[in-house]
Amino acid sequence: MSPKPSSAAAPLRRGGPSNPLVAVLVYDGLCAFEFGCAAEVFGLARPELQAELRGRAWYGFETCAAQRRPLRGQYGLSLRADAGLERLAEAGTVIVPGWRGCDEPVPAEIAAALREAHARGARVLSICSGVFALAAAGLLDGRRATTHWRYAPALRERYPRIDVDAGAIYIDEGRLLTSAGSAAGLDLCLHLVRRDWGARIANHVARRLVIAPHREGGQAQYIERPVQRSERSALAPLLERVRRRLAEPWSVAELARLAAMSERSFLRRFKQATGASPADWLIQARVERARELLETTDAPLERIAGDAGFGSAITMRHHFRRKLGIGPRDYRERFARGSR
Repeated sequence: MSPKPSSAAAPLRRGGPSNPLVAVLVYDGLCAFEFGCAAEVFGLARPELQAELRGRAWYGFETCAAQRRPLRGQYGLSLRADAGLERLAEAGTVIVPGWRGCDEPVPAEIAAALREAHARGARVLSICSGVFALAAAGLLDGRRATTHWRYAPALRERYPRIDVDAGAIYIDEGRLLTSAGSAAGLDLCLHLVRRDWGARIANHVARRLVIAPHREGGQAQYIERPVQRSERSALAPLLERVRRRLAEPWSVAELARLAAMSERSFLRRFKQATGASPADWLIQARVERARELLETTDAPLERIAGDAGFGSAITMRHHFRRKLGIGPRDYRERFARGSR
């Protein structure tokens, strides 16, 4: 299953966020990788995008902490925050990059600062165990949320009012967004860039990170059996070939032949590597291609449907509504280049 935003997810703005300040909570014991995900996506200046941004500001990036002293993070990291917790309330986006662990209490002052920021209109994101800070603040009561699969039982037990989905890579509930284990933070951050700026810019950021702009499958593929690197690398050239030629009719028999496998072995390895069946993977890849064409071109719907491999606009409309909850025409009106 692909990481799909919930029905409460906010639409793409295309013109960037109304408040570009991203404030990241830092703390003693800071989860360094999770912090790095946020810093890499939102903290780097991107002069190569100036033409695309059309004079609009990229994200600002600041760190905020309860203590105005040097903090000790993982791996010997030492840092001093740019500002105190009061700055969170001035940000358009607040990120909690992990937490010290599911057994570590969240200080009342941090929970209060998160509540205030959200009440003032900020989007609040958590990466991995950072969900426990949002939960302690009461922000997730009655909502869907995710976290690393190994933390999910503890989250369910301690916060029974949260609808915990341990299978999702990330969940978008509008102004509350949560992600699974460490690397899923990159998926969520890229999703937010796509929401703010659209597919073209999000894809650029993904290329700079050397990662896929959209990752198929949920956490189950990692829980049941770790995917062997050889399996991923064996299928990677084939998947890239299919992405370049989505308009062609790809059968399981043809894919298995190109992978030099029996159909039975191919189906098993494909599921292990992507978390999806070939049919579901193809539909998701075609939806992503159609989204990009709808956002960046004025081509008729029938032509886009053909280029993306759907065959007809009717078929494309069916899969768009099933995957995104919106039809292609409405999607273009909302998210096309230059729309706000």
